[in-house]
Amino acid sequence: MAELMEYKCPCCGGSIEFDSTLQKMKCPYCDTEFEVETLKELDGELKGQAEDEMSWENAGTVWEDAKEGVRSYICRSCGGEILTDATTAATSCPYCDNPVVMKEQVEGMLKPDVVIPFKLDKKAAKAAFANHLKGKILLPKSFKSEAHIDEIKGVYVPFWLFDADADANIRYRATRVHSYRRGDYIHTNTDHFAVIREGSLSFERIPVDGSSKMADDLMESIEPFRFEDAVDFQTAYLSGYLADRYDVTAEDSVERANARVKASTEETFRRTVVGYATVVPEKTAIKLQNGVAKYALYPVWILNTTWQGEKYTFAMNGQTGKFVGNLPMDKKAFFAWLFGVFALSGAAIFGLMTLLSYL
Repeated sequence: MAELMEYKCPCCGGSIEFDSTLQKMKCPYCDTEFEVETLKELDGELKGQAEDEMSWENAGTVWEDAKEGVRSYICRSCGGEILTDATTAATSCPYCDNPVVMKEQVEGMLKPDVVIPFKLDKKAAKAAFANHLKGKILLPKSFKSEAHIDEIKGVYVPFWLFDADADANIRYRATRVHSYRRGDYIHTNTDHFAVIREGSLSFERIPVDGSSKMADDLMESIEPFRFEDAVDFQTAYLSGYLADRYDVTAEDSVERANARVKASTEETFRRTVVGYATVVPEKTAIKLQNGVAKYALYPVWILNTTWQGEKYTFAMNGQTGKFVGNLPMDKKAFFAWLFGVFALSGAAIFGLMTLLSYL
């Protein structure tokens, strides 16, 4: 069994957690508030605590945690056993609800360089979900009443932040089209050009999520995060929230970072090619220099809901409040809307033809 690390209130002994509204540690039992900085010394003492030496005779077949991808922990507050997957670094005890940081879960792993603390709480996430449903004319009416939030959790998601300088040389194939009338005919000339753009760009903190459990497109949809709110990592910020450790390394994330650099570079250079009818990139050569990756934890609220047997997942940026997620569509409402569009278009065309017939 591994040890769970948690913060006890010096005043009453209750478990304290990070309050996103106050941006401080707060005891939910006696309401005492603590600055995160004042807990650094406590953090050091907790890290230096001796391990429990507790052994029991095994009964039955041994569960090989590493092979099963499961980890077992004992809550120091109530003694309950907690089972988690191999990447959970912080959670709460399902028996006493005390927030816990799984110390041994992250030993031997890289320590995050920075963390962006949660700015928005669970209440804000629920309100964002309700607001997300408003104004959706194709949303089934029963979804609002029948769909309930099965799970809502604040998670610190691991991200790799890539810095790099990019030297690029891009060749485009472009055209200009000129038409003119000669007699009863309209002539069209198309001129073809090879356009070359060359230059350098600097990228800072390109985010790539380091958790295989989090869908990349979902995490990219809630960007950007404001890095000015980032602080030096302290385990105190994890208290009261879930936290995943990375299971996708920086090396394995390079390909996705390169794809984002390439797409951004091509788009930036493309905006400089103006005055043409069409522009198509023909050859791209990008050379990266001074590439550096840092490890960060970003705040994300994850909401899961079930409707008619299908699971829907939503995500909210725990710093800015940006909310994303797919919704079901009422097919009958869709076809009624489509029919209305066609009917309106048909009436407009009929009216135009009638008007022209009088001219």
